[in-house]
Amino acid sequence: MSFNKQASIRFDEIGKMLELLGGDRFRVNAMTKASRVLKAMTTDLEPIAKSEDIKALTSHEGIGKGTAGKLVELARSGVIDEHEELKSKVPAGVMEVMQIQGLGVKTVKLMWDERGVESISDLKRIIDDGTIGDLPRMGAKTIENIQASIAFLESSGSRLPIGVAQRIADRFVEILEATKGTTRAAYAGSLRRGKESIGDVDILVATSDPDGAREAFTSAEGVMQVLAKGATKSSIRSALGESASRWGTDENAAVQVDMRIVDEASWGAALMYFTGSKEHNVAMRERAIRRGMTLNEYGLFVDDGSDDSPPQSRSVKPVACATEEEIYKALDLPMIAPTMREDRGEMALTQPVDVIELSDIRAELHSHTIASDGKMTIEESAAIAKSRGFHTLAVTDHSQSSAIAGGLKPDRLREHINEIRAVNERTAGITILAGSEVDILVDGSLDYEDELLHELDVVVASPHAGLRAKPKQATKRLLRAIAHPMVHIIGHPTGRLIEKRPGLEPGMDELIAAAIEHKVALEINSHWMRLDLRDTHVRAAVEAGALISINCDDHHPSDYDNLRFGVMTGQRGWLTPEQCINTWDAEKLHGWLRSKR
Repeated sequence: MSFNKQASIRFDEIGKMLELLGGDRFRVNAMTKASRVLKAMTTDLEPIAKSEDIKALTSHEGIGKGTAGKLVELARSGVIDEHEELKSKVPAGVMEVMQIQGLGVKTVKLMWDERGVESISDLKRIIDDGTIGDLPRMGAKTIENIQASIAFLESSGSRLPIGVAQRIADRFVEILEATKGTTRAAYAGSLRRGKESIGDVDILVATSDPDGAREAFTSAEGVMQVLAKGATKSSIRSALGESASRWGTDENAAVQVDMRIVDEASWGAALMYFTGSKEHNVAMRERAIRRGMTLNEYGLFVDDGSDDSPPQSRSVKPVACATEEEIYKALDLPMIAPTMREDRGEMALTQPVDVIELSDIRAELHSHTIASDGKMTIEESAAIAKSRGFHTLAVTDHSQSSAIAGGLKPDRLREHINEIRAVNERTAGITILAGSEVDILVDGSLDYEDELLHELDVVVASPHAGLRAKPKQATKRLLRAIAHPMVHIIGHPTGRLIEKRPGLEPGMDELIAAAIEHKVALEINSHWMRLDLRDTHVRAAVEAGALISINCDDHHPSDYDNLRFGVMTGQRGWLTPEQCINTWDAEKLHGWLRSKR
């Protein structure tokens, strides 16, 4: 595990433990923010921390002197004294209880203080003996929901990849849109922001028939349990259905889906509020306050100084509420894309960022066919690419070291190149290029000799094995591949699988600098199990001026649909179309590819 990641985890735990112990709110927020900053950072802080250069550490935005001192502690001794001290005061099991959905810090603290709950087993005990009911706000329905959350956590408690959650959200939006009385329906939350993994799914609906919407939602196919069915909010647990097998979970796997009924007149305010992130919403509310206004899920209002009740309950007319755009405008901000709302600098914008859109993509440069481990012929894949308006498809079947994926030996690759060229000759309306996804071997060399690589139109060099290497070794390996004169793209650079495999942790700043020097594009692999480059890597690459390639790594016809996730990851990194080679016209793209031959 990298130093930055270790530090991020410890700061997050410090924040949570401080909150459990009733610590100062500002310190809690400072620790939480430090954790987020470190998680997103691509610069390896370990050498700086080891040198005890406080000034250099605090030059990074979000790191103050206190945070820097703790980083020095961690680099010097492997521990942070405050973290160790807090761990001696907060049982590890209490931190596990905090993972149960629906239990806030105040409730967990109350259970700990009043009923001695120091583990999930303790929580089960007070449920079984009934003493949980003696605590405030612990009615039968609340207790039932806690039991269901425990069962959910123990059976399938990890977060869902975005690709699985997206199908669930799309299905419920479709159901609600088809329900009589619905005027609007949309998903919100971290899914709308394009986060790589999702805790639960949030759906908003505006309707003239709330009863009909509630019934359609709670009785939909796949609903395993109704958790709540209130006037404005209903919650269910939904089976993953067909998604489960592909994700590798059992047939009982589920996700919580929350539906909120909102007033269409305040749709924009509600959509903004329930999209988040929490940090972005806080920054927006603070901005409103500085301008003498107040912002909530019902709209942006002039602050009339009354603390008796919310403005909407007193019929105060909002300044803006119908659309997100008008709320941002009223607060002197450009429209900020949902995928950018993470409090990572967007509040300082004065002009909108023209982030990449799905419609900007004109080429697919990483695809597999039946020649290796794909399920499509060259012609079938080309037909799909052409139907999506792409001018170029690169066929990049696996190289020889990927034996389990049917990697091609040199003679077979030469035959495959000829097959690709023949199909290209007889296919109108799209250019089909001969390429290969060439393994980056553990020493950084490539899987084919240079003579054979020279015959390829496109070389996507990717790591597939040795994915537990230490950061320095991983960096050296990838730098060697980037420096190879015939490599165009570094495919899924870390090799991670979300929630399954951490992959490599190379020094991304070094990789980005090398990619710029050697005119190599770094890939965002759009498959929802990869999304590699991840968003924070993309942001660093964009700021440095590196080229990015967004590809689907197609193996199956449905993999082309994953492009939306790669584009959202690009948006989260503030990627504009100009820096993405897949948006270039054919002349510019093909000229760039030929420049390495």
